[in-house]
Amino acid sequence: MSGRRRPKARSADTVVPGEGPTPDECALFRESLGKVRPFSAPEPPPRPAPPPPEARQREADELAVIAALDKPSPEDMAWLNGDEWVFLRPGLPQGLLRDLRRGRIRTQSDLDLHGLIAEEARLAVAQFLQDARRQRLTCVRIIHGKGLGSPGQMPVLKRLVGLWLMRRQEVLAFTQAHPAEGGSGALRVLLGRGTRKR
Repeated sequence: MSGRRRPKARSADTVVPGEGPTPDECALFRESLGKVRPFSAPEPPPRPAPPPPEARQREADELAVIAALDKPSPEDMAWLNGDEWVFLRPGLPQGLLRDLRRGRIRTQSDLDLHGLIAEEARLAVAQFLQDARRQRLTCVRIIHGKGLGSPGQMPVLKRLVGLWLMRRQEVLAFTQAHPAEGGSGALRVLLGRGTRKR
């Protein structure tokens, strides 16, 4: 009897390193799994679109102005003829206002206030009049708009611009512009060389 040892019989469960499953075993494994599909994590639901920005400061500003204009003083209303602003500084001849209204005095510069809130418009008017005075202009046009985009479609800037202009010494007169120049949405303003007021 020789000294060689007989190899041990191995069971089906014995795994030998370096040996993989047979093709039949792979096919059997796939068959036992059935139909499978790759796993993918569900996509998160789409974020809702952000709400459109609200001009809250603009609305608050305009509503505050409307509240103040609901109670105008008699002095403020003295120059508002119906829906039309008419102003002539005391002591000046009526013919001056008539010439301004009829367009006999040519406008030399324009300021458009569309899109501005009240405080921005006030500063723009002050700067515009200061520049006009420095350039020695005599007649300008200020476009305040008809208020169609304001809360309640109230012409907020129209009322305010008239009040601001009356308080400035360089403003001699103003009246509503002709339809071709903006009509009730604009003013023709006659300027002199008065002392500038803030």
